[in-house]
Amino acid sequence: MAGPAVEAWTLSRRGLLAAAATTLLAACGRDDQDPVGPPGPDARELVIGASLELTGPGQALGVLQERALKITVDKLNEQGVPVGNLRRTVRLVVRDNASEPRLAAQHATELATRENVHALIGGCLAETSLAIIPIAQQQQVPFISFAAADNLTVPLAQRTYIFKLTPDARDVARALAPLIRSQGFERVGLLAAPGAHGDSGVRALTAALKAVDVDLAKVTRLPRAENADYRPAARKVTDPDPDAVVIWGTAPFSGTAARALRQTGYEGRIFFDAGAVAEDTLSETNAPAVEGAYVVHPASLNSSSLTNTSTAGLDRRDFVYRYIHLYGSFSGFAPYGADALRLIVNAARLGKSVDRGRLRAYLGNQITEGIAGAYAFAPIRHGGMEPDSLGVFTVVSGSWSRVS
Repeated sequence: MAGPAVEAWTLSRRGLLAAAATTLLAACGRDDQDPVGPPGPDARELVIGASLELTGPGQALGVLQERALKITVDKLNEQGVPVGNLRRTVRLVVRDNASEPRLAAQHATELATRENVHALIGGCLAETSLAIIPIAQQQQVPFISFAAADNLTVPLAQRTYIFKLTPDARDVARALAPLIRSQGFERVGLLAAPGAHGDSGVRALTAALKAVDVDLAKVTRLPRAENADYRPAARKVTDPDPDAVVIWGTAPFSGTAARALRQTGYEGRIFFDAGAVAEDTLSETNAPAVEGAYVVHPASLNSSSLTNTSTAGLDRRDFVYRYIHLYGSFSGFAPYGADALRLIVNAARLGKSVDRGRLRAYLGNQITEGIAGAYAFAPIRHGGMEPDSLGVFTVVSGSWSRVS
C-alpha cells in the first residue's frame, strides 16, 4: 500500500490539504477494514489499464514504468487488496502506444469500454497523456498520468477525472533558479523540448530566473523530428555565450541535446529538469557530455533514502531491491508506476469500492507518501508531487549523486 499520510507535518500546503481532505471524506463513511482471507479462485479483480510508450521515442521512460508495474502488481497480489468485505486481485492490462497520441487515445477508448477497466494510468509523454485525457473524462474513468506538462490537470473543471504524479514545472524551476544563481551564473540559455512539456518549462523557468535576477539570454526550442540534428539548436542557444544552459525535456532527448551542446564546443554547465532522469541520459554515448550536469528530481533518486524505516521508506526499499534484482540497476523515474497503482489501490480500499466515481473521489482526497515522493491531492488540486520531495543531484563518474 502507499504509505499513510506524511508523518511529520508542519503548517504547510500539505498540512492544510490534509485537513480539508479529512473534512470532505468524513461524509463518505469510516474506513472499516474487515479481516478477510487471501484471494481465492473466485476473488474479484481490480482492473487497471495502462497505455505506455514501450516503443518509439518515449520508450526510454515507458519501459521503466512497465517494469515498475509488474513488480508492484506481484507485490500487491501476494495478499490481495482489501476492498470492503473481500480481497481483490489486481489485474493490469498493458498496451504499447508506440509513443503515438492517436494510438494512446485508441487504447484509452478500448480499455474503458471493452476491457471495462476501473482506472487508467500511463502516458509518459505529454502528447500521449493529452490524447488520453478527453477519453478518460468522457468515459468517467480515473486517469493518472506519468507526464510532466502542467496543463494536464487544468482547467480543473474539465479535468475532474485526471491526475498527475510528476513535479510541477514551477517547483522544478524554483529549485533550479537559486542553484544557478548560487554558482555565480548570470546569463542562461534554455533548450526546451517542443510541445506541452517544453511550454511548461519555458513559462516556469522564465519566472523563476527573473525572481533571482538571472538573465534568460536565449530560449531555443528543440526540433520535433525524432532523429533530427540538434546541433543547429545548440549553436543558436549558445550564440550569446551564456554562463550555463538548461535543457528542459525528457529522455532520450535530454542526453542527445547535451551531446549536441558539447559537439558545438560549449564547455559550460548544463542543468536538466526532472524528465532527464533515465538510463539513456547516463549511457556510454552521453556520459562525457553530461558529466558534472545538475538535475532537480524527486529525492527517491538518492539511495540513502533506503535507510528510512517509515512505512513509505520500507515500501521504497522493497521496491528498489526487487527492481535491482530483476533489472540490475535502479532508475529514478520508475517509481511513478508503483505509486500510481498504490494510489488507486488505496482509493479502492478507502472507498470500499471499485466504482469509478468513488475511486476518483478518494484519489482526489489522498495525502500520502509514495515511493517516488509525497503527494497531496485535493478537490482543488489534482497533480504535482509536493515540492519538498525534490532534491538536487549532479552526475559524478556516470551516476547521479545527491547535492541537496
